[in-house]
Amino acid sequence: MTLIQRAMREAADNGADVLVAPELALSGYGRGESLRSIAQPADGPWIRQLQKSVSELGVSLVVGFPERDGDACYISALVICRDDHGNPHVYRKGQLYGDYEKSLFQTCGPTTMLVDMHGLKLGFLICYDIEFPENVRRLALAGAEAVIVPTALPKGPSGAFVARHVVRVRAFENHVFIVYADHADADDRFEYQGLSSIVAPDGEVLASAPLAGEAMIYARLNQNAYAQTRDDNPYLKDIECLS
Repeated sequence: MTLIQRAMREAADNGADVLVAPELALSGYGRGESLRSIAQPADGPWIRQLQKSVSELGVSLVVGFPERDGDACYISALVICRDDHGNPHVYRKGQLYGDYEKSLFQTCGPTTMLVDMHGLKLGFLICYDIEFPENVRRLALAGAEAVIVPTALPKGPSGAFVARHVVRVRAFENHVFIVYADHADADDRFEYQGLSSIVAPDGEVLASAPLAGEAMIYARLNQNAYAQTRDDNPYLKDIECLS
C-alpha cells in the first residue's frame, strides 16, 4: 500500500492524471493461498484508504487487488477517478491463467466495463485477458478509446513476445491506446517479464519500461492525433459490415 501511495505522489508531482499499477499490486501476485485470506471487498479498508489518497493527491488510480465477494475471490482492478467523487469501479479478470490462478480465484467471464476519465473512455482488462483478441475488439466496438491492463506477465520467450508484439498489435487492430503495466524482477514464486508499455492506436510505443527494476513511465494520450490511422485502416467500421 505504501509503495502505491508513494508512486501516486510521484505521478502527481510529474503532472500525471492517472497512475496504473500491475495485477494484484496491492497484495503481491505470488503470495499463494494467503491471497484468499487477505482479499478484501470492494468497499474494504484498502479501497477507502486509496480513495482518500486520490482525493488528497489529485491523481486517479487503476490498481490490481484480490477482491472478496462472499465466498468467492477474484483477481480485480480497482478504478478510482479523482473527478468522480472517489466512487470506485471494479473490473474482474475474465480469463484466469494456469493452475495457480484457477486454484485460488473465480471468474465471471468476459465483461465490458467502460469509465469516462480525463477526456477518454477507458476499458479494462487484466493480463491474460488481452491475449484473446476478442476482448480488446469487444471494448473497442463498445467505444473504448484506451484499454488499461494491469499485468503479472511471467518472464520467458512467450512473455517477451506478448509484451513486445501482441500488445502493439492489439492497439493497432483496434485503434486504441493500451496501457500495459507489468511487474518486474521476482517474488518468492515467480519471475516477471517487465517491459511495461504505453502504446498508441497506430502501434507506436510511446513509453516503455526495461526488463528489470522499478520504473515509472509516462505518455500523453491524444486521441485526435491518430485520425489518419483510423482512416487508413478502418477495421472497426468494416467489421460491423461483416456482423
